[in-house]
Amino acid sequence: MQPSRRSNVAPFLAMDVMSAANRLEREGRSIIHMEVGEPGAPVPAAVRLAAETALARGRVGYTEALGLPALRARIARHYQDRYGIAVPADRVAVTQGSSGAFNLAFLALFDVGDRVGLPTPGYPAYRNILLALGLEVVEIPTTAEDRWQVTPALLDAAAAGGPLKGLIVASPANPSGTMMTAEGVEALMVACRERRISLVMDEIYHGLVYAGGETTALAHGDDVVVVNSFSKYYCMTGWRIGWMVLPETLVRPVERIAQNLFISPSEIAQHAALAAFEAGEELEAVKAVYAANRALLLERLPAFGFDDHLPVDGAFYFYASVRRFSNDSVDFARRMLTEAGVAATPGPDFDTDRGHAYIRFSFAGRTDAMVEACDRLERWLR
Repeated sequence: MQPSRRSNVAPFLAMDVMSAANRLEREGRSIIHMEVGEPGAPVPAAVRLAAETALARGRVGYTEALGLPALRARIARHYQDRYGIAVPADRVAVTQGSSGAFNLAFLALFDVGDRVGLPTPGYPAYRNILLALGLEVVEIPTTAEDRWQVTPALLDAAAAGGPLKGLIVASPANPSGTMMTAEGVEALMVACRERRISLVMDEIYHGLVYAGGETTALAHGDDVVVVNSFSKYYCMTGWRIGWMVLPETLVRPVERIAQNLFISPSEIAQHAALAAFEAGEELEAVKAVYAANRALLLERLPAFGFDDHLPVDGAFYFYASVRRFSNDSVDFARRMLTEAGVAATPGPDFDTDRGHAYIRFSFAGRTDAMVEACDRLERWLR
């Protein structure tokens, strides 16, 4: 059997680096993992207890395709509690991680051949999912002048080759960590509305903001698909549970697609996710570790060569230029892993044009591991 053309997507380099790092560890090497955007903290105690309680009931089955009504209602309440935004529970869809949400959103919004804009640098899975679905990806290079975010002017430049049907934006962004202002989000939503561009807003790093305030796109209108997840702030990556807030017109289409593609999200994971909202004290303690790691990297990495880096407003990434050391960040990351024992993700994952000059460090691990990584890199580079 021959693979389809649509299967010919680029590898996710962060996962390739992780595989290489794991092989070295099996050979006895000590590796500091800074390649994957995954919290190093354990799952909150309340989440584990809720999962154990659900499992003890004995039966684990299907739920409704859009998720447990109790969880949808609790997510809706979250928007009222955190942002003061009233969101009807029936516009909430629980998904198999944010990855499941993106697949559902793209299928519900776009047809084969539609042109969809993506900022670069940006999360590579957006591009690869869109390509696998037969969509045309229009990369929108962002710059320091615009704080590495999409503006209405950049949107118009991207549409010069043909009208855009959609736009995917993240705030805080991966890999840059930059956060859009409320004014920037509103201006972008107005621009999309005027140009009949469907906007998908990735807010999975909300809760992990260190500089400036966070705003949800839902504060500026209902004509947006907002994606979030329990993976990042809530430390539940392996549970594969996320959510979307949808315009009313998309709820039933998403439900129909979800019924056929996924049947339903994991019941145990949904019960566990309900408890995550009650683990605020524990999760804020985890965030404090990230903040300490961020401060450490902002102090130490520039001191030995990574002084050209993007803002780190939120998330848990430090995206920096390697031009001082190399013109090939893939080779630089390979040598850094094998020679220094530090795993990080090369920039082509996030920017196919300029990524050869950049590398992403994740600081979601323990602080002592971040200190050791800095020590190793300083010795290696000097």
